[in-house]
Amino acid sequence: MKKWLTFGLLLPNILFAQEIKVPTGFIVNEIGKNLGPTRHITVSNQGHVYAKLSKLKDGNGIVQLKDSNQDGVFDEQMFFGNYPGTGILIDSEYFYASSNKGVFRYALNSKGEIADMNKPETIVDGLPDHGRDNAKPFVFDQSKKHIYVTIGSWNDPCRVPGTGQGMNPCAILDSAGGVWQFDANKLNQGFKDGLRYATGLKNAVGITWNTQTQSLFAMAHGRGQFHDFYPQYYTPQQSQELPAEAMYEFKKAGDDAGWPYIYYDHKQNKKIVTPEYGGDGKKTGGENALNPVVAFPAHMGPNDLLFYTGNQFPTKYKNGAFIAFHGQSAELKKGYFVAFVPFKNGKPSGKWEIFADNFAGTDLAKPTGPIQHRPCGLAQGPDGSLYVSDDLGGSIYRIQYKK
Repeated sequence: MKKWLTFGLLLPNILFAQEIKVPTGFIVNEIGKNLGPTRHITVSNQGHVYAKLSKLKDGNGIVQLKDSNQDGVFDEQMFFGNYPGTGILIDSEYFYASSNKGVFRYALNSKGEIADMNKPETIVDGLPDHGRDNAKPFVFDQSKKHIYVTIGSWNDPCRVPGTGQGMNPCAILDSAGGVWQFDANKLNQGFKDGLRYATGLKNAVGITWNTQTQSLFAMAHGRGQFHDFYPQYYTPQQSQELPAEAMYEFKKAGDDAGWPYIYYDHKQNKKIVTPEYGGDGKKTGGENALNPVVAFPAHMGPNDLLFYTGNQFPTKYKNGAFIAFHGQSAELKKGYFVAFVPFKNGKPSGKWEIFADNFAGTDLAKPTGPIQHRPCGLAQGPDGSLYVSDDLGGSIYRIQYKK
């Protein structure tokens, strides 16, 4: 089912979103609002913006925003796709979207638009979906030979139910807690056709391929509830401030970020054995596990990751990483922002910083009302603009640099 909506020129989608705080020289426009729970987003070569919805809106799970006359105003919306999900991408040949069990593609016509919105082809389907952390974000390598799909764990610490002990070994890792590699050009694949490429990731909603390093990067969601189950080792404050939300680089199949056996403690700058596997908050481990590329405060919920390759933004942003944080940090008393990490030669070249803030619409140190927006997805437009989706208020923002 397709549904077109056309908007008059005085609606808020042309207004500056002045409540979003960005560095001097940048401006923010709200190009769409009340769209539903917009998760990941993508922008076509023609500048059309697509967003995947985690819940159906009027029976549809994908929205397209279109600037019909190239005046900078997104004056048309179209909803289609009868499945919810998170992942979405477009290239010069196909449009791709994921449900919570699979990834599908739609052929593009000569104008770069979807030829038939009612006839997707299946790349892979039947992936594990246990209801929790079931999003299936995906990314391609640069050659488009492989597609990489996250399968998150539905069990936060891989703990045996009713006990304080971890499954040993953690059998969940056989089918979840990582990123699986599939053939990008083969249709109708199932789980058995995939290769577990990256493991030891409880859940990674934000994954991307870095074209400079030719490697997969992922933002790991950390586990929680240390004090709830192990008060002998962790204070309530430690439970709020651990473990780190970490960025990892996976250079080859089999690379392991360590979950559920270890976590990264950004205060000690160490890999710490989890209490389910004999840890006490101090014991180190994970000698064969990856070290994070960057570590962030706990519980901020990194939901997308983008390496900026455009030319619109100042030079400091070139090849650097933007991260959409969907949660908040009790340690910082901040959250719901887009962060930036400068990179040089494929490595972080400075400390991370907040790039776009105040999506929450309230001071998180002294909140005076409910959270208004939660950043979830990131995309780069053909002109180098940065797009940010919000799956709470249903808005999409465009961030531009004006010299």
